Amino acid sequence: MTRRTEKPRLEWKTVRGKEVPRHRVTWTENGKRRERTITLDWKGDPAELDRLYWQCERGEHPAQKPKAPATSWHALVVAWRSDPRVQRKLSDSTKKSYRRTMGAILEKNADKDVRETTRKHVRDIHDKLAATPRKADHMVQVIRLLWNYGKDKLDWPLGDNPAAGIDLYGKTREFEPWPDWMVNALNTAPHDVRVAAELMLGTGQRPNAAISMQHDDFRGDLMTVWDEKNDEPSEVYCPARLRACVADLPKRGKHLLAKNLTQPKGYDAVEKKFRAWRETLGEAAKPFTLHGLRKLAIIQLAEAGCSDAEIQAVTNQSAEMVAYYRKRADRKRLSRNAQNRRDQNKNGT
Repeated sequence: MTRRTEKPRLEWKTVRGKEVPRHRVTWTENGKRRERTITLDWKGDPAELDRLYWQCERGEHPAQKPKAPATSWHALVVAWRSDPRVQRKLSDSTKKSYRRTMGAILEKNADKDVRETTRKHVRDIHDKLAATPRKADHMVQVIRLLWNYGKDKLDWPLGDNPAAGIDLYGKTREFEPWPDWMVNALNTAPHDVRVAAELMLGTGQRPNAAISMQHDDFRGDLMTVWDEKNDEPSEVYCPARLRACVADLPKRGKHLLAKNLTQPKGYDAVEKKFRAWRETLGEAAKPFTLHGLRKLAIIQLAEAGCSDAEIQAVTNQSAEMVAYYRKRADRKRLSRNAQNRRDQNKNGT
C-alpha cells in the first residue's frame, strides 16, 4: 500500500484499490457549508504530489481558475479574426494594424467578460496612451469595432457601445525634430537615453524597434533593421558613428539595451528616463519626444544632399513623410546659403 502523506486539507480516498489524494477546502457562505475538492493527479510521485498540493494552497491549480466567460474578449477577437466575411474586405496592412491593437487588448483582458467593460475603462485606456495619440485613438476605434461586431453579428447581449462618442485626438501635428542644442545635450542624458538616441538617429527606426535591437543585428558595416509597420526585416548600411557606439556597449544580454539575458528594456522604461532628463533642460525642451529623433534623421540626411530614395532606403519612412521633412531641411539649407551670400556681398562692398 502507498504510504500516505499527511498535510492540512489533504485527504486520501481509495478508488478501485488505489490511494487517490485530494485537496479539500470548506467554507461557510450565506449560512451554508460549501466545499471544493480537487483530485491530484500525482502519478505515484511524492514530489509531484507536493507540487500539486502547494499549487492548490496558493490557489493556482488549473481547477481553481475561473473559466473564461463565453462573451470574453478572447472569444470575440477569435470570432472576428475567423470571419471570412470580415477578413476578405481588409487589406493586409489593415489586418496587421488590427492584429497589433487586438493583441494589446488581449494581453490583460483575454479572459474578461466584454459586458463588464465600461465607458470609464475605455476613457482610462485612451488617456493612458495620450503620449501616442494615434495609438490611443486606434485602440478606441478597435474596441468600438469589436463591440459592434459582437452585438450585431454574434448577437451577444451587449448594451450601448462604451467606445462610442469618445472624443479622439484626431490628426496630430508631426513630431518635431530635435534642435542641435538638444542633441548636443545628450552627453548629460542617462545611458539608456543616449544609446536609444544613437540607434534612432543611425537607423531612422521607431523608438521601440531601435530600443529592441540586438547585438547580432550588427555585422561589420551592415545592420538588420525591423520595419514594425510592415513586420519585416531589412539589411542596410550601418554608419561609422553607430558602429563605434555599438562596439563600446557592454554585452549584458542579446539586446543592446538589455533587461536581462533574453529580453530588451521596454519602451516605457526608456521613455520615462527620457522625460525625467527632458525636465532638466527646461521649457524649451518640452515639445520634443523620442520620435523626433527619427524625423531628425530625415533632415540630417536631406541636408547631406541625399535623394528621397536614399533617405527611404535608410529610414524606411514613407515618401510623404520624407517630402514633409525634406522641405524643412531644404528651407534651412537654402536660407543659410542666401544669408551667407548676403553677408559676403555686404562685406565686399
